[in-house]
Amino acid sequence: MDEPSPPTNRLWGALRHGLRWGEHLLAVIGAVLIAYHLCFELSVMVSPSMSPTLQGTKRENGDWVLTEKITYWFREPRRWEVVRFNLDDYTPVMKRVVALPKETITIKTNNITINGESVLRPDSITNLTYYSYGNLSSGRPVPCDWGYYVLGDDSRDSQDSRFEGAIKPDKIQGRVLLRVWPLNRFGWVR
Repeated sequence: MDEPSPPTNRLWGALRHGLRWGEHLLAVIGAVLIAYHLCFELSVMVSPSMSPTLQGTKRENGDWVLTEKITYWFREPRRWEVVRFNLDDYTPVMKRVVALPKETITIKTNNITINGESVLRPDSITNLTYYSYGNLSSGRPVPCDWGYYVLGDDSRDSQDSRFEGAIKPDKIQGRVLLRVWPLNRFGWVR
């Protein structure tokens, strides 16, 4: 007949079992944090330049958005996607890609022309007005060279490629994917 094990042995066994689970839990948390750091980024919209798609004027009232970095490991940004990049002072900026590398762009009376041909906008942004300010004000085509021409959805108040020039591909950090906060605006960024 088996003798019951002393309480200290049972306690030590339970403690070892708990430590093993704790070790597994810490490994999972570490893996999740590494995956998040490599593949995603959470930022806050602190400018009205992307309104109404992304809203906010400061950290306290801005949309919290999730940027995913994986897509651009396999393909280039596409026209109309909202991308995230940093200014030279590391301020995060989100803008919409309108023209691609090696294209030219003009805007006349809210009509966007790429390489001399009008482009249709997705339904989600057909009601937006894009203004020909900055380098587009002359009416002549502006070359993108090897960069992406980005505009803010509120183009009356947006420091974008019209003033800063096309964004170099290596500056783009990812695609703005999802509004996560506030909950009443939760959803995909289109």
